[in-house]
Amino acid sequence: MSDDAEQQAEEVEVLKSIYEGDDNFKQLNDKTYQYKYKDGEKSFIVEISWGPTYPTEKPNFNLEIFYNQHLLPSVKENILNLLNAEADQWIGCAMTYTLFEYLKEKVSEILAEQTDEVITARVEKIAICDPDPADTKKPEKKEQLSKAQKRRAWDRAEMGRGGEKPRGWDWVDIVKHLSQAPHVQPS
Repeated sequence: MSDDAEQQAEEVEVLKSIYEGDDNFKQLNDKTYQYKYKDGEKSFIVEISWGPTYPTEKPNFNLEIFYNQHLLPSVKENILNLLNAEADQWIGCAMTYTLFEYLKEKVSEILAEQTDEVITARVEKIAICDPDPADTKKPEKKEQLSKAQKRRAWDRAEMGRGGEKPRGWDWVDIVKHLSQAPHVQPS
């Protein structure tokens, strides 16, 4: 096992023990980790993924996550610049925990630049219109029949189309009838 792989395996164990029970931390796989930062109502997620030679090289930072679509490009650029500058200092050492904690200290400062302009611009694009009355049809309710109504409908169905009962409706089952009658032998 290479030295980098050993350091990565060790860092995985350390991260799991440190962030156990922290809902903001998420391990996507053995080499990709996310952390969610919150400052009041504003928040963002940073994803750090390790290359094959990490920690002798910087990890990859990703902010292009669906959750971060509300972030201004300048805020994303600022986060990436901070991460890259800090990662340069820690090349050769396990740095994922250090980078996550570094951003925790700077989260208020980072999100101070984030304004609600992006959200407002998107809301203005959304058109609210009344639904068409034709589109809001209620499903037809099945008619509820009483027992007597059901019985009459069943009887009508048995009668047939012309109001006549079907052929053989009153036929007696001959075998059943003869088995009930006592058998008398002629003397």
